[in-house]
Amino acid sequence: MSNFRRVFGPGKPVIAMVHLGALPGAPLFDSAAGLEGLVEGARADLHALQAAGFDAVMFGNENDRPYEFKVDTASTATMAYVIGRLRPEIAVPFGVNVLWDPMSSVALAAATGASFVREIFTGTYASDMGPWTPDAGAALRYRTRVGRGDLAMLYNVSAEFADSLDQRPLPDRARSAVFSSIPDAVLVSGQITGEAAELSDLEGVKRVLPDTPVLANTGVKHATVADVLRVADGCIVGSALKVDGHTWNAVDPERAKDFMARVRAVR
Repeated sequence: MSNFRRVFGPGKPVIAMVHLGALPGAPLFDSAAGLEGLVEGARADLHALQAAGFDAVMFGNENDRPYEFKVDTASTATMAYVIGRLRPEIAVPFGVNVLWDPMSSVALAAATGASFVREIFTGTYASDMGPWTPDAGAALRYRTRVGRGDLAMLYNVSAEFADSLDQRPLPDRARSAVFSSIPDAVLVSGQITGEAAELSDLEGVKRVLPDTPVLANTGVKHATVADVLRVADGCIVGSALKVDGHTWNAVDPERAKDFMARVRAVR
């Protein structure tokens, strides 16, 4: 059984984001609220998402703008602290994503017992943060070194805040990544957080990867989730679940419940 199916089972998982507040050292860190503020914000979102019935959650540091390719040690340590505080309350499979650092994401998963990671592991990009050249070989070997061969690796093959310098069509790049870098799933994204991937991109990638899980990574909304799940093997959702649908707000419990009601209707 693949790592992806071991974590999520045979269906089409819907994974909800727990966006942590800005971490120590980041420009937007709220020093007055401190670590307890980070824990309480994440706790409220976690409980709202679990009550709504999401299949899994993922902890990410979306508020750590501007993003880094090699994150400060304090970022990974603080994420581990927050997740550790909440660990007894997590009732569903959970994953982690330390933007945009594959090695730190794998390290955080090893430290917290996360079941999956999401990151940009392959490709070469021109990005808002400068030249972007991840190393899938190093990340996968690191997974082995930390004893987490069971860790599901979710590869985002259309980076947000960036444009691929590889001019092959997206389906060709996705197919090549699967051949060369053995991801457990492939993710297709829009241009930035909260913006949808083109349905045609999802269809194109799924067409060439019939045996690999392909998920929509960004911008899935209440009005579009049914169409997305007819094509994709699951999705990751964040902004649509927030108060007023705004990425940086807290999770709105009613929006979260309504989203999963629509998912259940499709299922």
